[in-house]
Amino acid sequence: MKRWEKITATGFMVMAISATGVTAFAASQYNTPAELVAGITGRTLESIVDERTETGKSYGEIASEAGELDEFKAGALEIKKDQLAAQVEAGVMTQERADTIIAALEENQINCDGTGSVGLGKSLAAKFGANGAGMGTGRGGSAERGSRGQGMKLHGGSCY
Repeated sequence: MKRWEKITATGFMVMAISATGVTAFAASQYNTPAELVAGITGRTLESIVDERTETGKSYGEIASEAGELDEFKAGALEIKKDQLAAQVEAGVMTQERADTIIAALEENQINCDGTGSVGLGKSLAAKFGANGAGMGTGRGGSAERGSRGQGMKLHGGSCY
């Protein structure tokens, strides 16, 4: 009987380690859109932030001009998913709400051109208010987060 207990215990340890490894692998390696653009374009974070500040271009536009829009959209979606997962884990929002936001983001990425405002259509605006109002990332004051701190701020109604 002790042999089966050891085998079972070993099996559970392997499953736990595997699950942790998959979760860590799935998480984005970037925390912000600026870090993402710097990483996928091979530029410095400072040069990306400077370009955005000086030109007013969105991070998506900068990535698009470098020929990396698809990679940017995928990475930006992973960043949003990570932020939503953290909010769900902290009890700030429900998994159902997070799933609804992720589905809307995925739907709107189809028409996204990197400018931060194209492709919004009716889905996000109808579900969450015009320009993503009240959909803050949960950082900062309550006005940014909305009354309950749920959701994601879609800068200017963006599709990422």
